[in-house]
Amino acid sequence: MAAVISRLTQDEVKQLQNLLGSRHFTLLYKGSIHGYNASVFHAKCDDQGPTLAVAYNGSGYIFGGFTCKSFSSSGVYINDEKAFLFRLKEKDGVLSPLKIPVKTSTGAIYDHSSNGPNFGGGALLLLVQNTATAATSSNNTYTYNVADLHGNDVGLIECEVYRVEDISSFLESPWRKITWTTEEREKIMEEIRTYKPYLNSVPQIRILVIGPIGAGKSSFFNSVNSVFRGYVTSQAIAGSDNTSVTTQYRTYPVKDGRDGKPLPIIFCDTMGIEEKSGTGLEIDEVSNIIKGHVPDRYQFNPAATLRPDSPGYIKNPSLKDQIHCVAFVIDGCKIEILPEKLEDKLKQLRRKVNQFGVPQLVLLTKVDEICPALEEDIQCVYKSKAVEKQMRITAEKLGIPLAQILPVKNYCSELDLSSEVDILILSAVRQLIRLAESYLDNFPFEKPKKEL
Repeated sequence: MAAVISRLTQDEVKQLQNLLGSRHFTLLYKGSIHGYNASVFHAKCDDQGPTLAVAYNGSGYIFGGFTCKSFSSSGVYINDEKAFLFRLKEKDGVLSPLKIPVKTSTGAIYDHSSNGPNFGGGALLLLVQNTATAATSSNNTYTYNVADLHGNDVGLIECEVYRVEDISSFLESPWRKITWTTEEREKIMEEIRTYKPYLNSVPQIRILVIGPIGAGKSSFFNSVNSVFRGYVTSQAIAGSDNTSVTTQYRTYPVKDGRDGKPLPIIFCDTMGIEEKSGTGLEIDEVSNIIKGHVPDRYQFNPAATLRPDSPGYIKNPSLKDQIHCVAFVIDGCKIEILPEKLEDKLKQLRRKVNQFGVPQLVLLTKVDEICPALEEDIQCVYKSKAVEKQMRITAEKLGIPLAQILPVKNYCSELDLSSEVDILILSAVRQLIRLAESYLDNFPFEKPKKEL
């Protein structure tokens, strides 16, 4: 199954937030991925609270409807005084928002298991007869010019349904304390610069970064590198695709400044994890990486994992070649809609890493998309109810303590560094170092060699 990615652009999301009054959207259903089927729609979207149905036609129109009531396959009409229909874009994709409020709340939604999203008993019906088709009719519940909604083009090229959550309310005080000053930023940077593993045989700790494709693995390394370089840079290949952009095993030391000395950390980048067997990073390959058998620039082959007789196989790796901490990178916007097979694969990887006793940390990325208000003030990340919720869901799904989950924002579109974003990134690196240190505690202390 292809990646479940929202079709909405950032500008379109902002326009919808304006119509709704500042809300957060979580993609629950996508017709091109899950199938244009009413029963699948209800399986994905029932009992989810307020939802937004978004339809796209070949003429460039984006239109749909909102209800603050839950679908539940009840077979009855549902009253909702806050429901409305909307048009976001008109012919040829011209941004032209239009809001059509419900005239009478009685029967605003028809909630039937055999229907897709049905507003006003046919004022707007999506997934007509389990096809990529819409049906519309102005009536007493929603009165409007049908052509204004979709240009008389009822064939759909996509249909998406989002859960809608209020993002305007924040906790009065952060549930985790963090200092946002430039002094704190410099303090953490110096702590990382001067860190030295207590084992002489391990000059640098190795952090394995793994996660689903598109979650931001390579972008996290690039972001850490940017902080210490002093400007936004991109050494590791990053991007968005249906398959992993990273195809090689790469080890990336981090330098303190352009010509500075290497920091005591090495990030190890891998292929993305995919749900389908025989694609993406395989579990057996992770075992080889953790044990230090995989050489830098090894070309992944999902159909055949590295073996002792393979070229480049490191037969007798030392502790410095092995992995000392694992960072699972998870897209915070997609944790709830992870395909079942992908979720199972992540859990298997967690169990495999546990077998080696290697500590783990989850980096929850794209927090500014979980809660768009954070675009203006990332310092509210630990006040955001939406971010806290996604972190708790991640803890439950992956079976990892909440204390081992950190929200981060990677540098993706920015041209300049931000002190607050740096602090989130640096805090994650510091915690990875601390976890690696606890792993090295399992090995005998080495007395320093006497100088001759």
